[in-house]
Amino acid sequence: MMLNNSESPDKFYANFNLFHELMSVKVRDILLVSSPYDAFIIEEDESLTSKIINEYRGLNLSLPPRVTRTSSAHEALALLKKMSFDMVITMPHLDEMDAFSLGTKIKEIHPNLPVILLAHSVRGIYPIPGNEKHEAIDDIFIWSGNSDLLLALVKNAEDRLNAERDTQKAMVRVLILAEDSPVYRSFFLPLIYKEIVRQTQKILGEGINEEHRLLKMRARPKILVAETYDEAVRLCRKFRPFLLGVISDTRLPKSGKLQADAGTTLLSQIRNDITDLPLLLMSSESENREKACQIPAVFFDKNSPNFLADVRNFFLTHLGFGDFVFRMPDGEEVDRADTLRALEEKVAHIPDECLYYHAERNHFSRWIMARSEILLASEFREVRASEFSNADDMRQYIISNIRKLRKWRQKGVVVQFSRDNFDAEVKDFVKIGQGSLGGKARGLAFMSAMLREYLELHEKYSDVNIEIPKTLVISTDGFESFVTLNKLSYLAGDEFSDEEVTEKFLKSVMPEWLLRDLEFFLSRVKNPLSVRSSSLLEDAQFQPYAGLYETYMIPNNHSDFSVRLRHLIQAIKLVYASTYYEGPKAFSKNTSNKPQEEAMAVIIQQVAGKECKDWFYPAISGVTQSHNFYPVSHMKAEEGIAHIAMGMGKTVVEGEKTLRFSPRHPNIMPQFSTVDDILKNAQRYFYALRIRNYPEDLNFRQYSNLERREVDEAEDELPVKTLSSTYIPEEHRIRDSGHLPGPKILTFAPVLKYHTFPLPELLCDLLELGRKGMGCPVEIEFSVNLSSDGGKYKGDFFFLQMRPMAADQERFEVEIRQKEIENAFCYSTQALGNGKNEVIADIVYVKLEDFKAESTVQIASEIDQINAELLKENRPYLLIGPGRWGSSDRWLGIPVQWRNISGVRAIIELRNEKLKADPSQGSHFFQNITSLGIHYITLTEDSQDYFNWKWVCSLPAVRETTFLRHVRLDNAMTLKIDGRKSECVMIRN
Repeated sequence: MMLNNSESPDKFYANFNLFHELMSVKVRDILLVSSPYDAFIIEEDESLTSKIINEYRGLNLSLPPRVTRTSSAHEALALLKKMSFDMVITMPHLDEMDAFSLGTKIKEIHPNLPVILLAHSVRGIYPIPGNEKHEAIDDIFIWSGNSDLLLALVKNAEDRLNAERDTQKAMVRVLILAEDSPVYRSFFLPLIYKEIVRQTQKILGEGINEEHRLLKMRARPKILVAETYDEAVRLCRKFRPFLLGVISDTRLPKSGKLQADAGTTLLSQIRNDITDLPLLLMSSESENREKACQIPAVFFDKNSPNFLADVRNFFLTHLGFGDFVFRMPDGEEVDRADTLRALEEKVAHIPDECLYYHAERNHFSRWIMARSEILLASEFREVRASEFSNADDMRQYIISNIRKLRKWRQKGVVVQFSRDNFDAEVKDFVKIGQGSLGGKARGLAFMSAMLREYLELHEKYSDVNIEIPKTLVISTDGFESFVTLNKLSYLAGDEFSDEEVTEKFLKSVMPEWLLRDLEFFLSRVKNPLSVRSSSLLEDAQFQPYAGLYETYMIPNNHSDFSVRLRHLIQAIKLVYASTYYEGPKAFSKNTSNKPQEEAMAVIIQQVAGKECKDWFYPAISGVTQSHNFYPVSHMKAEEGIAHIAMGMGKTVVEGEKTLRFSPRHPNIMPQFSTVDDILKNAQRYFYALRIRNYPEDLNFRQYSNLERREVDEAEDELPVKTLSSTYIPEEHRIRDSGHLPGPKILTFAPVLKYHTFPLPELLCDLLELGRKGMGCPVEIEFSVNLSSDGGKYKGDFFFLQMRPMAADQERFEVEIRQKEIENAFCYSTQALGNGKNEVIADIVYVKLEDFKAESTVQIASEIDQINAELLKENRPYLLIGPGRWGSSDRWLGIPVQWRNISGVRAIIELRNEKLKADPSQGSHFFQNITSLGIHYITLTEDSQDYFNWKWVCSLPAVRETTFLRHVRLDNAMTLKIDGRKSECVMIRN
């Protein structure tokens, strides 16, 4: 049956976890039983153990087995009773008993333990009448000094033990060798193994990291040996669906008698059953070549001087390990492909006759099978060329499924960047350099792996494309190389301003190796790019540096490549420079980290969004968190919270106007309770990246190249049409449609109310997935593109970032008694944190009678001055003021930055009619406050909350400015927060 092209890749392609389960039975301990003389002959100048280890290393195989040697058969049996071994190798000449008798006694102790007889020659190895193989010996090999044989006998034993399970588990292929001669077996089997391993390693290099290369080696074909015709038939029947090929000698024992044509009969029967299976007939009699042609099968003369080259050619040409050679029906070569990517590209251009020639003979399936892409190869094998109405349909089927495979196998994999095989369309997560990814990139890589592992998520949301934007990470050694080359490490000191640091970094030069890679990358990528920080400490568990460093957007579409490269390099330098800015330095002091120890990786990521005329932006950006610090109605704190906005995510992370809802309760929106509330609280501005008519030097200092636009001016753009409702002034009503005449109001009703995109449900599942993965509450940044073409997908959901939430865990219980509430000078029912603080004796507060919303920038400057003095005196303090702290909108609160308040230990946010901003928990400022254990208390007028202003204002001032007053208590206050109830009291002592 033909595969449906719309089927999701998670159902179609093998997960890398599958390879962990293959080759579960390993030969790790070998018992060698031999006379001292035999041991001397076989070991000569190198021990058996060393030879095995060298073979494993030479082929990049892991965990070579250990060898225990004894010269006594009785001692060997004693060892087997008290120790565990995976294989016994015995030599024929033993003092106490012959090898066959020893084998019999071994099987009495361990019936399934492989016992291999290793002899110097054929003479004398069959003491049983009739030269029949004794059932106590699993296999016989002849030692001729070739150490490859040691690898072959170990691997062949493993293949016998794992073949049945691995074929059923992962459809691993089987190659059968029918050969009765121990001499030829001992010559031929090492040859096959070495070639299989070498060719498998050769074809696994395309875009897979080292871990997966080793894992996929486990999916190499199994080699099973049959010493008789009857055994070969049994194996072929048992493993028929998994056969890669059959190699047979012409003369084989059949029904207990040696028959000259048994091999010919065997291959003829297989050819009648499987018409396209590669078959090889071997013989030391050249006249058997004619019999091979009649089967038909490939023929090798065992006496040929080119035997080794012929074997290699069989693997390359007939088993699919070499290049895919496109041929016309008459044998004329048209083209070649050496990788899946090349195959995908060249199938698009080959003649129809060539396409049908290979498809009808299952050549595509066989070649892909050799690359351990078993599921795709199996699907291709099941589909007949006759099922397609024309060549173009078949061509598109092959191309689309190869591309789907190439994309899917990269998911969750961090691939080392290489100019030789970089493919921007397929590779999702690429790394330049050998250093660390940094915290933010680690979170992305982890989430990418999680998305690949939890396939049921893709099945549940099959109409949503869930992914990480295509990402390139410059690892931390890029930063270290840049700083070292330009001698910039001295800028980590406190005495340099942000402007001085920026100037020095922009004048510095990029390391040549990094510049070359970036040039090549940019030549293959034309999408708008974001250039983001990923420091070592950023988004670290319980200590996130959220939003401290810079992010820049570049349109990346200038007609002059040198201008595009200059934009990218400038953005990277500015991100590097932000490592030594004042904000991160101040934050580091509170976390016991030193700025000079910080190293910066850089994430270059394709911007999530779509083109709208001269602009580029996503329909929705947002932040969702596992814990809701401000639950209302019947919400629960553990059900989480989401903040969404139209356009770029700058609106959300800087605390501007957003829509707040619980993913579990998307219809409960307190700020949209009435029509007046909606008109007042709806988003009016959004950020977008200009991709046309932008200044050549870009606006790196203004919104990081983004531009702030009014929603009204974008009424005819798709996101506004899709996400808006319409206000009907004459009715004072809002109708849930953006296609009616009238002012457009961003309500997100089509998504939250009418489920045109399953955002709330998806956020619930992703929060749970993230919590399980990180073992703690998480915060996820995301973007959404909505579809407008009625295609398969309702839209795209992009993971932009995931980090642990810095909610203070309730490490111990805090009980606030009623008497403490009565005696407190401050009481709040909306407090964040948990614990008891008795070190604060200083209070800095905004004088409410002098406060003016237009003066919030000056207030921030005055706070900075007092903060610097208190830092010098090492005095932690309580900061009190109206509106949202850390807001980028000066009209919503006081726009302090980290360096302005780095000595604070508790903050009170006053909410009143003048400044009643929504809770700021979606912002980076809020994330870092809570990560440092700084208590954040909200006081709302006309509620249960209260503050004793009369007493505080009566205290003598230590310092006073235009808008601030600093007072000091005789004794440190007691601050208690019960994290379970979000209750806080402050009591004077």
